[in-house]
Amino acid sequence: MRLIVAVTGASGAIYAKRLLEVLREKGTEVHLIVSEPARLVVERELGALQAFDGLADHVYDPRDMRAPITSGSFRVDGMVIVPASMKTIAAIASGYSENLVARAADVQLKERRPLIIVPRETPMSAIHLENMAKLSRLGVTILPAMPGFYHRPRTIDDLVDFVVGKVLDQLGLDHDLYRRWGTKSLRRV
Repeated sequence: MRLIVAVTGASGAIYAKRLLEVLREKGTEVHLIVSEPARLVVERELGALQAFDGLADHVYDPRDMRAPITSGSFRVDGMVIVPASMKTIAAIASGYSENLVARAADVQLKERRPLIIVPRETPMSAIHLENMAKLSRLGVTILPAMPGFYHRPRTIDDLVDFVVGKVLDQLGLDHDLYRRWGTKSLRRV
């Protein structure tokens, strides 16, 4: 499997890091974009951008509009934006491809490939909700970073794994990151 993972300037870099770790374990080819605002958030939340070192096969400058992922002829199995800032969501919803994240997402839409957006913002305004509703109508999966509690999480890692597991479910990738409803065991990948 070949995926694009984009990290934008919303809080929640821990979700991106864990997704990248699991995709690496599964042998997924990852094309990573970290937006300029995300770099600041990653440094604040994870200590340094090096937290992503070795977790992607290709890392792109978010200003590189000549990267292979700007073209529909470059085949990928989908794209995940985690976390997704409201600025990025607004750009995608309006077709404003000002940077590589928005352009790569635009390509996913035009090629009708899976696009999963993990917003991490609260509360949300009517504008935020309208942008996400528009994208949902276009086939985008809107997967807010809202962990469940039926699996009885004990740690922050359990909460993160729940959201990452939901992303993997949308990609059709098997995992044991959280206990599913109606099961008794909790196993780790």
